[in-house]
Amino acid sequence: MKRTLLILLTLTACTHLMAYDPTPEARADSGKYFLKDGQQPNSLLILPPPPQPGTTAFSHDQAMYHWGITQRNTPRGEQAKNDANLDFDNFAAGFSDPMGITINAKQTPYLYNLICRIGQDAGDLATAHAKNYYMRMRPYMIFMQPTLIPNDEPILATNGSYPSGHSCMGMSVALVLMEINPERQNELFIRGYEFGQSRVIAGFHFQSDVDAGRLCAAAIVARLHADEGFLQALELAKQEFAHLRNR
Repeated sequence: MKRTLLILLTLTACTHLMAYDPTPEARADSGKYFLKDGQQPNSLLILPPPPQPGTTAFSHDQAMYHWGITQRNTPRGEQAKNDANLDFDNFAAGFSDPMGITINAKQTPYLYNLICRIGQDAGDLATAHAKNYYMRMRPYMIFMQPTLIPNDEPILATNGSYPSGHSCMGMSVALVLMEINPERQNELFIRGYEFGQSRVIAGFHFQSDVDAGRLCAAAIVARLHADEGFLQALELAKQEFAHLRNR
């Protein structure tokens, strides 16, 4: 009875200073967004337009696209292939090594919940306005060359390349985890950065798409810190991490 009451309080408390219960049953729903559509910063307003062919910026995009191809048959290419898989379990687990602990739904339910929900806000909401407006063609469509993951090509061809949602997701999660574990801030930032570069290697995004995604990450993380639901989840994740470190 006491445990059930504590779990209910943990999930429904009105302040972000919530009671932590380190049991597997005490999990929030990783399928929910923190923000409602319309609350996120408008990527169309805060980003410059994507580079146009013939400009110096587009030449850089081309150069980085060809660099990405050279990485595909290397261990870095394998990482890029794995980074393309946005299954909740795979996405969260990808931050285990830089965080210094194993992250999954069973062992770290609050960290897992936080990562998955940030990923949805960052991947779906943060980039939507600019992505839908510009509908920039992806590099593999322009250069008519195969990507690292051909099976993903048909669905990605239906939405815009600029800015990169994957890049926004990776950097957003990295920025928040740096707040939870500042001792590993360098490792976490590098992980968030590499998550974006994986999209260049895979051939799904131009470098400018990835860079714009990172700007969206900064904006959405700042906005999340003004949301009470996010602050609640962040506090629980901090307590969970502290509990694991002190065992």
